[in-house]
Amino acid sequence: MFGLGTGEIILIILALLLLFGAKKIPELARGIGKSLSEFKKGSKDVESDVKSEAEEEKKIENKKS
Repeated sequence: MFGLGTGEIILIILALLLLFGAKKIPELARGIGKSLSEFKKGSKDVESDVKSEAEEEKKIENKKS
């Protein structure tokens, strides 16, 4: 996993526990999960908009020919 060994991962987890506490970590994880899902939704919306614009351009070009 990203070139990290077991020891490094355990050290990172312990540092997170010390910084945020055990109660705060699930809240942070939920927030990150919601952010990622909103980002994915937004990127899919942009992708579908770009595809629909490209299809409209093709239709316009075909009408001109």
